[in-house]
Amino acid sequence: MYGVGMRRACQPVGDGQLERGTRVHRHNVLLSKDMATTLRKPKWRRARDFDPAWLRGHIDEERRTAGLLGEIREAVFGAQDGLISTLAVVLTVAAATHEAFPVLVAGFASALAGIFSMSAGEYMSSKSQREIFDAQIASEEEEVEERPAEAEAEVAFMLQEEGLDRERALRVASEIASSKSVLLKTMVEKELGLTRDEGSPLRGALVMGASFGTASLVPILPFLFVPASGAHYVSVLLTVVALFGMGVIKSRWTRRHWLPSGAEITALGVFAGVAGYLFGSVLPAMLGVAGVQS
Repeated sequence: MYGVGMRRACQPVGDGQLERGTRVHRHNVLLSKDMATTLRKPKWRRARDFDPAWLRGHIDEERRTAGLLGEIREAVFGAQDGLISTLAVVLTVAAATHEAFPVLVAGFASALAGIFSMSAGEYMSSKSQREIFDAQIASEEEEVEERPAEAEAEVAFMLQEEGLDRERALRVASEIASSKSVLLKTMVEKELGLTRDEGSPLRGALVMGASFGTASLVPILPFLFVPASGAHYVSVLLTVVALFGMGVIKSRWTRRHWLPSGAEITALGVFAGVAGYLFGSVLPAMLGVAGVQS
């Protein structure tokens, strides 16, 4: 028996046995990794099982992301306006004069005016919006202080509209009304659809102005380096590329496909550019001055 066992142990392992052994080993390794991962992950099955510290960090991260998206919106809007409006001015003057110097003067003047105009407009609109929000919040605060039962009933009604039955809505509203600050915040968010904007109007104005000024250079710079006869073609090409690139970048946050997102902004830019070129051709002829010559 001993000799037979030794002979079996000394027999070479076949390819099939080796393959099966390799699969078993890999399965055991994967199983061990899964078990280790499962042991490392906290088993959060119910709301009360979540760690408050983790929740605070997660919520803060989402709020920072939301604030960043607000600034991205301002940057995209400013850059898009800077590209399209400046391109329209550049093409209009180029079509009317066929010279680089008037185009540069008009382009830089338009860019500077746009920077200050867009920055001031963003600052005033954000500041005015915040003041209106504060006034509406103050009105809701008076209601919570003077007529708390009415505010609680309104919250219960809104919860019913969102799908809760009447008894559960009244019970949840009663819990919310036990804290006046929570009741006020719920009223402001659900009844008025408002949230306290933590963004700075000044920061928004700076982002808007900087993005407008940077983007407005794209259609202007070709007239510094390319002869006037062909500079407007380069200007259009660079602007189209920049617009399409903006659309592609924007799709990262909007979750749209990059192609229609880029094509949409590009189409708007092309439309504005063509309109500017036509105005530069038609208006001088109507006014009896030299326009685009064939």
